[in-house]
Amino acid sequence: MRHSKKRLQLGRFGAWRRATLASLARSLFIHQSIRTTKSRAKAAQPLIEKLISLAKENNLAARRRAFKGLQDHSLVNLLFNDIAPRFSARPGGYTRVLGLGPRRGDNAEMAVLELVEIKKKEKKSAKKAKAPEAQAQLEKSKAVPEKPAATEKPAEEKKPEARPKEKEKPPIKKEPSKKFLGGLRSIFKKERDSL
Repeated sequence: MRHSKKRLQLGRFGAWRRATLASLARSLFIHQSIRTTKSRAKAAQPLIEKLISLAKENNLAARRRAFKGLQDHSLVNLLFNDIAPRFSARPGGYTRVLGLGPRRGDNAEMAVLELVEIKKKEKKSAKKAKAPEAQAQLEKSKAVPEKPAATEKPAEEKKPEARPKEKEKPPIKKEPSKKFLGGLRSIFKKERDSL
């Protein structure tokens, strides 16, 4: 008898279910928030919580156990160096499941599985940091043509380039040669006997 053997089986055999849960865990650690079905989110939540608790130990044995589940060294480094320190003061409850309602195609309940403490992305600040560098490069590029202009030879010695300017062609608009129903008529047209 299967007393106390309750588990979200997800309609899969053992190896397939473990692979699905490991894939959900990998995606969550990469993106910090994923959209999936509610049953998959609830099934993956204990595995993810255990991996984060394991990462808080931060020793070699814990890293090896985490690698066994994740199968990716860069993800193990991300988990131990970035995600686990965020939850150092929290004793548990590292993830949350937020319901989204039914999916349109098959009416499956959808949910968002996310980490409780999501790190803000720094893409905008990186762009701002690049902007002054780009402006400095533009100023340098503008300064370079001005120096040779001051030391130019007289206009008589310069040879004019014989490159005529190309005229811009208007964009070509392709129109369908036949209308949709016209094309169908030619396909299903009855052949008439010619006597």
